Amino acid sequence: MYDRFNRNINYLRISVTDRCNLRCRYCMPEEGVVLKHHSQILSFDEIVNVVKEMAQMGVDKVRFTGGEPLVRKGIVDLVKMVSEIPGIKDIGMTTNGILLDLYAEQLKQAGLMRVNISLDTLDPEKYAFHTRGGDITKVFSGIEAAKKAGLLPIKINVVVVDKKDLKTRNELIDFCTKNELSIRFIQQMDLDSGEFSVVEGGTGGDCAKCNRLRLTADGFIKPCLFNELGFSIRELGIKEAITKAVQMKPEKGSVCHNHQFFNIGG
Repeated sequence: MYDRFNRNINYLRISVTDRCNLRCRYCMPEEGVVLKHHSQILSFDEIVNVVKEMAQMGVDKVRFTGGEPLVRKGIVDLVKMVSEIPGIKDIGMTTNGILLDLYAEQLKQAGLMRVNISLDTLDPEKYAFHTRGGDITKVFSGIEAAKKAGLLPIKINVVVVDKKDLKTRNELIDFCTKNELSIRFIQQMDLDSGEFSVVEGGTGGDCAKCNRLRLTADGFIKPCLFNELGFSIRELGIKEAITKAVQMKPEKGSVCHNHQFFNIGG
């Protein structure tokens, strides 16, 4: 499945919920956000039908995001349903890791292959401040559980809030080296202003190589994170929504005012 700029679109990021068990300062305001009504959130059957259609069109890689995907009730069942779809070869998940020690083995058995875990500091107090109350020990437990379950490779996603903080950067690099983890540094992004850059240690943000579409929790196929285009699978039907998203995928990102990271999956 190729877009008009001859990019092979074979990757779908699925936001399964707009809910999260943390309140990270760079993601949402302290008072929280207005959540979607449950009727607006896609059912598992709707998500699976989207993946089936996309698999027939050439998508072979899927990543579950949120919000925080592990707060979605029945997430293990959804992973299993998607893993059984012919043509899907790569299934990952991005998580904050807080609940990962509870689900890692079940997720592996269901067909999840690997995880990206968000971790911006090793300092418990800084972590609690950045996440507004998060317990970093649960993240460490989640990392160990993922290693034990074989959810490999484990990639640590670091959002760089202060570019001058080399101490934190070096501590994280050392931690990942000692624990055989990959690390990716993501410069803090701003959807409203269009501020983004290529992920250090990854391909995100490199528009010329972008191979992905996004499915929001409320059923819109988005061709680009930094763009306001979105096509409803409920209004247009799955195939037409996918087709329009591919056809209208922009050459590069600009701005997005109608979604935020907490409900689009970063």
